[in-house]
Amino acid sequence: MRKQPPWPAIALLLLLVAGCATTSLPVAAPSAQPALAAALQAIDGAQMLRQIETLASDDFEGRSAGSHGEQITVAYLIGEFKRIGLKPGNPDGSYVQRVPLTGHEAVPTAAIAVGGKRIALNFPADYVAWSYQRQAEVKLQRSPLVFVGYGVKAPEYQWDDYKNADLQGKTLVMLINDPQIPDPKKPDQLDPTMFKGRAMTYYGRWTYKYEAAAAVGAAGALIVHETEPAAYPYSVVVNSNSRENFDIHSVAANPHFPLVPGWLHRDRAKELFAAAGYDFDSVKQAALQRDFKPLALGASIDLSLRKRWRDLDSCNVVGRIEGSDPQLRDEVVIYSAHWDHFGWDPSLPGSKHQQIYHGAADNASGVAALLQLAQAFQALPQAPRRTLLFIATTAEERGLLGAAYYAANPLYPLHKTLADINMDGMNLWGRTRDVEVFGYGNSDLDDLVVEAARAQGRVVHADAFAEKGSFYRADHFEFAKVGVPAVYLKGGEDYIGKPPGFGKDKSEDYTAHHYHKVSDTVRTDWDLSSAVEDTQLLFQVGYAVAQGDRYPSWKPGNEFAARRDEMLRSRR
Repeated sequence: MRKQPPWPAIALLLLLVAGCATTSLPVAAPSAQPALAAALQAIDGAQMLRQIETLASDDFEGRSAGSHGEQITVAYLIGEFKRIGLKPGNPDGSYVQRVPLTGHEAVPTAAIAVGGKRIALNFPADYVAWSYQRQAEVKLQRSPLVFVGYGVKAPEYQWDDYKNADLQGKTLVMLINDPQIPDPKKPDQLDPTMFKGRAMTYYGRWTYKYEAAAAVGAAGALIVHETEPAAYPYSVVVNSNSRENFDIHSVAANPHFPLVPGWLHRDRAKELFAAAGYDFDSVKQAALQRDFKPLALGASIDLSLRKRWRDLDSCNVVGRIEGSDPQLRDEVVIYSAHWDHFGWDPSLPGSKHQQIYHGAADNASGVAALLQLAQAFQALPQAPRRTLLFIATTAEERGLLGAAYYAANPLYPLHKTLADINMDGMNLWGRTRDVEVFGYGNSDLDDLVVEAARAQGRVVHADAFAEKGSFYRADHFEFAKVGVPAVYLKGGEDYIGKPPGFGKDKSEDYTAHHYHKVSDTVRTDWDLSSAVEDTQLLFQVGYAVAQGDRYPSWKPGNEFAARRDEMLRSRR
């Protein structure tokens, strides 16, 4: 690739945070200051809160893909895009990109035969399981259970949990997250040379584990849920997977999943291992060695799924601000946020309000930030040089499906797409002195974040909870996988005017009690000052990219760099 010139001075020097910055960058063109200041002031915290309240209201019924709530949500977002003045984002003249999905519902029954006894599994308290097969009944009959450790095959770490074992037709039992390898010099810490130490790699993500199981021909894969390494309680697994599961529509089986993927509660896993003559914790420890080999448990599972499915069209909602430079307006900078959540479950006790997964923080807040960004850019007297695309994606909660569909079927060429800037769960608890970037150091977009944060008097660092693998859990990851540099951040943990540990306590409380639960509602004690400040920061980053003289790049050695290089070569 040709050597890129540095970021132009104007792309960073004109980033003025009006009214909230404690420091400011030197300004190269004073005439541009008022316009940028006015754009930043157009990001309105009170309006942002009203937008969150609307999207998280009972009327929107939890915004599940393929539901009445989707119809209301899409109509609202199109109305907001029109009010703001965005042009239709789809080249066909509409504000939507059709995303064909299939919804799969299953009623499973399962039992394990081991050591002369039969362990009946209760759904969903003991396990969840589903299938993307388009057939009325899916069965695993006497499928041998094999423990495959973490289910990871990572040549760059000389790690292979499979060891070429014959696993065809078997059901794999595997651990969540990456192998937790102790540092030989500091045994109380993880080895930074193995799987990035404390930070999760994609090998720790549940989607990878199912992909690996399918690749070796397994019929089933059960991930043992443990709250700490998974970074969320078992209730999240139940709420996310025990009702209707979605897939991008295809008449063929999804090659990224075995016939039956699922999760197994840790208590049932321990019971299974004990009945097979093994201590779960001891075997788990053995799985931390490179020489670990798949362990046949001398047990089998019978698992039957009675199924029904439906095909449906969901929508990504897309709006556009056309670039002002005739030579660059066919190049695109994307802002994204998912509009969907988990809908309305009338089987839950209580009133309708108590049955709706409101998704206020996750992700009505991100969608509100998306709308505020569109409003801010529209407030500029002249649009940036490149086109800005604002995408509210569908079915993120079902596996990043809306973003994945766009990445596979882009409305604008990916080789002319400079970046994706994603918002998923804004900081709602007040201003912070710091900013956290998920996957910090992946691309030079992070350098722009650092400059913009410095203008606000803030510092940037890596995610404080890197072990949660958040970089792999939001829509920007689908853009990264196809080579488009992406950034995803949140306000940090150092809250202004709050006691030490305040941020950590809020994060842990949300994960334990509100994440993917009906209680994710608008709170009277929210403080959106940081959400506004973070949105202003993201405006600055996108403005710098849209005005800049070069494309953002992945850092040398990054796993996505080769794909990007190949993509950019193809445009020449």
